[in-house]
Amino acid sequence: MQIKNTRMRRTLAALTTITIATAALVGCSTNASKAVAIASHDSFIFPDALINQFKSETGFYLEGGAKLGDAGELTNKLVLTKDSPVADLVFGIDNTFAGVAQSNGIIDGELVPIDYADVCFNYDKNWFAKAGIPAPTSWRELTDKKYAGLTVVENPTTSSTGLSFLFASIGALGESGWQSWWSKMRDNGLKVTAGWEDAYYIEFTAGGGSGTYPIVLSYSSSPAFTVDAADGESTTASINNECFRQIEYAGVLKNAKNPAGARAVIDFMLKKDFQSALPDSNYVYPVDESVQLPESWAKFAPASQSFVDVSGLDFEANRKKWQQQWRDILESK
Repeated sequence: MQIKNTRMRRTLAALTTITIATAALVGCSTNASKAVAIASHDSFIFPDALINQFKSETGFYLEGGAKLGDAGELTNKLVLTKDSPVADLVFGIDNTFAGVAQSNGIIDGELVPIDYADVCFNYDKNWFAKAGIPAPTSWRELTDKKYAGLTVVENPTTSSTGLSFLFASIGALGESGWQSWWSKMRDNGLKVTAGWEDAYYIEFTAGGGSGTYPIVLSYSSSPAFTVDAADGESTTASINNECFRQIEYAGVLKNAKNPAGARAVIDFMLKKDFQSALPDSNYVYPVDESVQLPESWAKFAPASQSFVDVSGLDFEANRKKWQQQWRDILESK
């Protein structure tokens, strides 16, 4: 009897140990299945309050992920890691690189539009008022001698902003006209920087530094962030026509560990709370047209009503060729 009881206790102990271990494994599995990782471009911000709201509403939580450069770098790195993705979903692939994502099969399902931004030129209103020169009303006229040495743009081989406008110039002027326009801009003292931050914050006269260029390639939203506290007016304005509409997408990554969680994030990004936070947190327009823009945006940074139709351009087939042609033009002088 003693032996039997001892064996029974050992059997029960073993079963208890197995049960606890199994429960622990199930718990770990459950926790792991609730974690969602986002791969994004460097500028993306998911506000803390919304992270907490997402967890509360869905039971999923954001953990891990990676910021992988601008839209081009992000897309290319996800292509290289598509068999073992670094995250469950991607945010920030734009319409200049959506074709790369789709042709390389890195997205499970469709890319979903989340926000947009209009790439267009901005100018320093105070600089032009003091100089007594009329501010430009179209980027086409920046080749005029009165604007010589006044414009800074981003390099389209290193900047998504620069690449977007290169596509816009090709869409607007055609194969027969875009190279001539860029050649004239080169001869008119065009300044080129690697990225938007250098162009805006360092070279632009209204960017907060000691820049010397009063015209910069930026976004139609930028004037909302240069409002003078003294008079409540923006010190900058955008040339709000013939812009490039840059659309940002989110998508579930193929081979993701948590596709259900990824889809929950995308659904949350389309909800009004997230859409309403986009202007202040990420400086972009929400795709939900019912969302009311902040007062400063409504007054100084309305979305463009005139943007270049680039639907006929084959970005994927011509991207490298156009970038090289642009480089040849700018380096030929």
